[in-house]
Amino acid sequence: MAGFVRHRRSKRIIATMSGFEADLLRSLAAQLVELLRNEAAVPSENADPLEALFEGGDFAGPTTEPDDPVLARLFPNAYQDDGEAASEFRRYTESTLRDGKARAAATIIDALEDAGLPSEPGSEELTIDVELDLPTAEVWMRALTDLRLALGTRLGVEEGDEDYWYALPDDDPRGQAHHIYEWLGYLQETLVHAVTA
Repeated sequence: MAGFVRHRRSKRIIATMSGFEADLLRSLAAQLVELLRNEAAVPSENADPLEALFEGGDFAGPTTEPDDPVLARLFPNAYQDDGEAASEFRRYTESTLRDGKARAAATIIDALEDAGLPSEPGSEELTIDVELDLPTAEVWMRALTDLRLALGTRLGVEEGDEDYWYALPDDDPRGQAHHIYEWLGYLQETLVHAVTA
């Protein structure tokens, strides 16, 4: 894959992907959507009864940091030194933030399928051209950031640990997952350049 480029005439942002790359990206985005949506936000036991009337609204958010390390990375505490303020902030914002991140990841899936990738996996032989307008490209940038954060957190990637990853044998699944992490970084970088060109 050559990464994203900006078409001079149409100003659209284009990338040519193999079916394997597109399937992989779709799978990662679908896993992120599932993670974000399956961890349903539940009101705390001490919720105000009046707020309970607004089920599904902004009042229904969680008040504690998620147990899952990926979700904790995607939704860090807003106030490190004030647990009560962090809890209140999370309560009123996390549900909306989750929905926004899930919608952004779903935008990747939709764009890949709109570009001709069949909705079912198994199209490795295809080559598709993904074309994005500027607003959609900006959504993709946010979603790619979330995908990299999620994968990097699962792998335990740290700043300056490249030698560790490059020393792993080719058949080590952690090394293969790290290659995907780097590939997502490449996609993100070329997309940023294409958007700002």
